[in-house]
Amino acid sequence: MNWKQALEGMNPYKPGRSIEEVTLLYGLKEVVKLASNENPYGCSPSVKEFITSDAIQHEIYPDGYASTLRSKVAAKHGVSEDALLFGNGSDEIIMLIARALLDKGTNTIMATTTFPQYAHNAKIEGAEIRQIPLQDGQHDLDSFVRAIDNETSVVWICNPNNPTGNLIPSDRLKAFLEQVPETVLVVLDEAYFEYITAANHVDSVTWLQSFPNIIILRTFSKAYGLAAFRVGYAIGQPEVITNLNKVRSPFNNNSMGLAVAEQALADQAFIDHCRQVNHEQRQRFTQYAADKNLHIFDSETNFMLIEVPGDADQAAEQLLQQGFIIRSGNALGTPGYVRVTIGTEQQNSDFFAAFDTLLVVEGSAT
Repeated sequence: MNWKQALEGMNPYKPGRSIEEVTLLYGLKEVVKLASNENPYGCSPSVKEFITSDAIQHEIYPDGYASTLRSKVAAKHGVSEDALLFGNGSDEIIMLIARALLDKGTNTIMATTTFPQYAHNAKIEGAEIRQIPLQDGQHDLDSFVRAIDNETSVVWICNPNNPTGNLIPSDRLKAFLEQVPETVLVVLDEAYFEYITAANHVDSVTWLQSFPNIIILRTFSKAYGLAAFRVGYAIGQPEVITNLNKVRSPFNNNSMGLAVAEQALADQAFIDHCRQVNHEQRQRFTQYAADKNLHIFDSETNFMLIEVPGDADQAAEQLLQQGFIIRSGNALGTPGYVRVTIGTEQQNSDFFAAFDTLLVVEGSAT
């Protein structure tokens, strides 16, 4: 078969281990998954109530325009309805952007290390990938500007960044956008927006009129606790959204996903609660790392990238044997670290106790 040449040497996405798999593998009674940055507090009670109802007509195709959810998201952000694009998770929107804008003869710019799907999709489309190393976990935006040329089509900014968790100060990001040519689409991937507590952070939606070449990605998979339903969305200028809709599959969101996203959006008190308790537990991680003399990246997300003694794969395996599924930095491009989703207070206390055993093994207990 005549596969795209770009697929040679590429590997399919490999999901992390499931709770069921680890339970069977190690014979554990309880396993805590802290690997995929899911919300440990679940979703809004109104969503759970809705799921048990018979409100969905299973024989009817989904609303391909996401009409009801669209109107409510537009009202929340103060934008027109034609400024929104809905996807099967924001992952699909990343794929749509790459499909619509990237091909041979174009280049795309992103950080390294950052969310890997930017490079993955760009490679499939045959575009040149220009990766700019992070500086202490932060995007080196000056180097981004220098890397832009006439063939640059898309710039990807993950903010806060995954896997480091760092947030770009709003004044620095705005100064960067002022230097980017209007012919270049800048993707502001803000999957963890709802977890940000930085007092001086500016909502990028307010920049849409000043910078018509930006598109902002948000998701219901993280703080809203709806990862199973795969609903993400983009906010941009109507012209940008219209062109992306040309490569979007019909009925790309299922009816249940659209309906529960609508329910979740209405319960902002739940989001406020999750933001606050996550912030409190995030501070515990920072203090734990300081007490143990371990480096930890500043984070405005619901995960932390923390230094481990020795090899990250070995550390992840030792934690797995104690019932904690986390992500090794070796797989993320951050060797010597592991990425841990911030859990509940009890989950985090138990995790710290498990992490202490790594320090004892290495003779580094404090």
